[in-house]
Amino acid sequence: MKRPKLKKASKRVSCSKRYKIQKKVREHHRKVRKEAKKKGLSKRVKKDPGVPSSAPFKEEVLREAEQRRLQIEEEKERKRQALKEERAQKRKKEKEAAADKTEPKAKKARQDEVGKHTEKRTAPDKNSKEFLCSEINKIIDASDVVIEVLDARDPLGCRCPQLEEAVLQREGNKKLLFVLTKIDLVPRSNVEKWIQCLQREFPVVAFKASTQLQCKTVRAKKSRIVPSNEILDRSRGATCFGSTCLTELLASYAANLPSEASLKVGVVGFPNVGKSSLINSLKGILACNAGVKRGITKSMQEVYILKNVKLLDSPGILASPSNPPASMALRSLQVEEGQESVLEAVRTLLKQCNDMQVMLQYNVPNYRNSLEFLTCFAKKRGYLKKGGVPNTEQAAKVFLDDWTGPKMSYHCKAPDNHRLPAHLSKSVVTQMQKGWDLNKLKAGNERTLRGVKFPNQTGSISFVSKGPTAGILAVSNAPENKVEGGSMEREAEKKDEPDQTAEELKAEAEKPQDASLKENPSHVQLQPAPTAISLSTAATDDAYDFNTDYKLASL
Repeated sequence: MKRPKLKKASKRVSCSKRYKIQKKVREHHRKVRKEAKKKGLSKRVKKDPGVPSSAPFKEEVLREAEQRRLQIEEEKERKRQALKEERAQKRKKEKEAAADKTEPKAKKARQDEVGKHTEKRTAPDKNSKEFLCSEINKIIDASDVVIEVLDARDPLGCRCPQLEEAVLQREGNKKLLFVLTKIDLVPRSNVEKWIQCLQREFPVVAFKASTQLQCKTVRAKKSRIVPSNEILDRSRGATCFGSTCLTELLASYAANLPSEASLKVGVVGFPNVGKSSLINSLKGILACNAGVKRGITKSMQEVYILKNVKLLDSPGILASPSNPPASMALRSLQVEEGQESVLEAVRTLLKQCNDMQVMLQYNVPNYRNSLEFLTCFAKKRGYLKKGGVPNTEQAAKVFLDDWTGPKMSYHCKAPDNHRLPAHLSKSVVTQMQKGWDLNKLKAGNERTLRGVKFPNQTGSISFVSKGPTAGILAVSNAPENKVEGGSMEREAEKKDEPDQTAEELKAEAEKPQDASLKENPSHVQLQPAPTAISLSTAATDDAYDFNTDYKLASL
């Protein structure tokens, strides 16, 4: 009965009525079970007893059952995905049909034209050689001043004669400037000698980039709360040296320009010499992507450091295949592109170094070849595979990252007798040094050298430089085959002889014997061989070994 003040009728019943209902339900269930039992039907699922342990081929049977189960599940998932896609396509068609009815004809025609144009225009591949070369040429054409970034550990090897020729041949009186980066990884005397050597050709700026820069948003968040006892971070990684000198030099050159347009400065060089880090340090924030991995920058980036000075970041110059293997290991992207193995690159670099200095630097014992060095290095750093096997490939990657990144301290000797390259003359050098305040530049370099903490001569590995690295600025000029590679490869093969393992040497020693046996299988003779039998072995070993007294020899 529905009560007047309630919206819904109450479901409350008396206890006798509820018990009566429950009794009737129990009786009905009992009757249903009884009928099912008579018919032989049962809802209860029988438990799978499984395969008995005594059954033959138990593992194979279980494996087949598991495979069947996985196939059934995959089929169900495939059907489910097909139904899902079918429903999505159906919804999409319904929406398009509804939109076609409502949209005007003019708008529809405009969209069709835009679709045709987008199909014709395909996005360029940023990893292709054509795109990278076009970007570098675009930066050279657009720049008033071109900064060639050189790694202080091997400045001569970081120079690209093709780039310098391209800058000198361009119209517009372009200036070329050297910036010597990573000077904190080279002994001071070595840096001073290289600055004196390179200054005879172009102006040189010594520079040490900061490796602890943050993006603008992170700096803004941290600047909201400034402690009263704030301490300046003067650590080795956070401090930047040479930025003031370079900024003032560019600002003074921009002020002397007749036009009021901003000075465009192109920053070029081989991969991982510090181009993006240089721009980030001058800007004071993380404006460009930079890292240990080579080839991060793929296209031109514009960054303003002053109102009238704009820097243009560029991708790395492509190294020509005609370069020596050591130059290719340090300055090409062959390892990243899979054209050369990491182990081969490490082997090439170890040949250019003193073994004793490498042992002291990495704290490894004496090694005979690159494989043994990587094995000791992997054990030292804890790079192990399953079962405790040394992971030589990971050790090789870390070693190569140390040498190409801002970590390993090594240096190359500056030439005693300096000669101008073929593409330079005294008149060109004089023209390139005009317009710069060389006295201010010299004072700035001295101030930079006083502030940087340099490594000791004994703690730095001496490296043999292979001279300037040839670069590719146009794909048509790229050599298809290695020009100088033949002689280099022959030298590498001669030096690689000690890199063979004991198993390979043993196999080579057994080859002539096996060949002779195959040639004359019928003529086999037993010859006595000299043996050394001690009394101790004779007393302990009762088994007689026939091979100790006789050996096979071919006629």
